[in-house]
Amino acid sequence: MRDFVVVGLSHRTAPVEVREHLAVAPDRLEEELRAIAANGRLDEALLISTCNRVELYATSANPIEASRIAKESLAKRLPAAADDDVLYQERGVDVVRHVFRVASSLDSLVVGEPQILGQVKEAFDAAKGAGTMGTLLGRCFTQAFATAKRVRRETGIAEGTVSVSSIACELAKKIFGNLEGRRTLLVGAGEMGESAARSLRQTGTNLHVLNRSEERARNLAESCGGRAVPYEQLATELADADVVIASTASPKFILTPELMKSVGRSRRHRPLFIIDIAVPRDVDPRVGSMDNVFVYDVDDLQQVAEENLAVRAREAALAEQIIEEELDAFVSWRRSLELAPTIVALRKRFGQVADEELHRTLPRLEGLSPSDHAVLEAMGRSMVNKLLHQPLTQLKAGAGEPDGALLIEAVRRLFAISEEAPSEKETSTEGGTEAKVTRLATAATGRTGESK
Repeated sequence: MRDFVVVGLSHRTAPVEVREHLAVAPDRLEEELRAIAANGRLDEALLISTCNRVELYATSANPIEASRIAKESLAKRLPAAADDDVLYQERGVDVVRHVFRVASSLDSLVVGEPQILGQVKEAFDAAKGAGTMGTLLGRCFTQAFATAKRVRRETGIAEGTVSVSSIACELAKKIFGNLEGRRTLLVGAGEMGESAARSLRQTGTNLHVLNRSEERARNLAESCGGRAVPYEQLATELADADVVIASTASPKFILTPELMKSVGRSRRHRPLFIIDIAVPRDVDPRVGSMDNVFVYDVDDLQQVAEENLAVRAREAALAEQIIEEELDAFVSWRRSLELAPTIVALRKRFGQVADEELHRTLPRLEGLSPSDHAVLEAMGRSMVNKLLHQPLTQLKAGAGEPDGALLIEAVRRLFAISEEAPSEKETSTEGGTEAKVTRLATAATGRTGESK
């Protein structure tokens, strides 16, 4: 039977200089997934890549082998100096719990931030586009989305400062005490840049927005009371800025030592604070060693994020309870995948015995009319239903218990039906058997898996 695996790294296990080597741009997720799945050893695969994590999820009938393949896929991109121990691995139900926590932003650098749910949905869509999404991962992530919505609806975990961008702005305010009248240069007008701009709008800062797409920079600046500047004026803007927040999607450094040396001569020793929230990083780490230049990357936001989390600790605890409730529901559904084919095969086996005995007996009974035949066949079906009613009732009830899998396996062995039950792979196709299994699973668990 297939099971879940995940291999990855995050802000908890690896610094940004390691994470950026594994980062995959959103427009390359499908291509990367196809390459990973090309060896045919993973049944399903999904790849999440954000500024704080890169994780490869998969299902396989051989989860140990799948973990090895997944780890090799990521480890080959690690820098030479990095130990592959930075990659964590989970299997089974722990993977599902992890997915729910990630989607609900309980494992984020900034607990409660809303961006991660959108990023996970992008990864989900990419897996569907790459053809690497199937029944198990599909159900797991669909329920993760519903869980995340429930967490945000039923807890106050999203209150306060709840994004990497807003934490960056909090850090800028800590540095200056007050950003009013200060010049802040925002380099990058993507999703992270837009979030930063919204946070900066309330500070009274003199906001300049610079992006390779001047139209996008202008639209963002106008919506936040700032001013758009041409990308070609980067050096000039750096010379005048007090704070720089960099959040582009560039695969290489934007702010290099060579650029900053020329900028430094124009600044006349005025300090410059640069907050780099991009992964891969926008700022060459050597810039941070230059005189009067202070560079903070996304990992440096951890302390501010932890202070923010302390305020929402109680809400996070409530969210964890919701995660466990949803996890129990998922486990029950997963167990129903084993239960449904067993019920189908059990009915089939009893029905075959009844039919065989009927056909063996009928030739001995002379003078039976077609209606008599029909009556005997109906009696056989009725007997099968009555004999199976109580066992199936107990089987459905017991399947939801912790040892439910053992009960199902016992039934299969007792009636020698394990080989007759449809395989899980057969249930992953659209319609047909899957529809029947899903209906039986729903009847067994009383859940549909839809958002509440």
